[in-house]
Amino acid sequence: MSGASGEGQLQDYSVDQAAGAVVLVLGALAGLLQVLWMSKCHCKVNLCWLFRCERRPPSEEEMANLKASMDKSKDKKQQKKILKKENEILKKEDEILTRQMSEPEPEMIIP
Repeated sequence: MSGASGEGQLQDYSVDQAAGAVVLVLGALAGLLQVLWMSKCHCKVNLCWLFRCERRPPSEEEMANLKASMDKSKDKKQQKKILKKENEILKKEDEILTRQMSEPEPEMIIP
C-alpha cells in the first residue's frame, strides 16, 4: 500500500477474532480488579455507577480469628490423614495374620 489512503484503516476481522480481543481486554480488567480487591488496602470500586463496592482490610482481631480457624482446619486434616494411614496399616496387618493362620506351618526335618 502506498500513500495515505491505506494508513489508519483496520483489517477485516472475523467474529471469533473480535470476540477473542474482547475476552482478552475483559480478562485484563478482571485481573486488575482482583489485584486491587485482594490487596490489604481500603478500596472502593464503582463500576459505571451500576455497581459500587467497598473493601476494608480485616482488623487485627479478625485476622487472629481467621488464623485460629485455619490452624484448626489444618489439624483436623492432619488427624484425618493419620487415621486413614492407621486404618490402612491395620487392614494390611489383618491380611497378613489371616494368611499366616490359613497356611500350615512347615514341618522341620532333622537329619
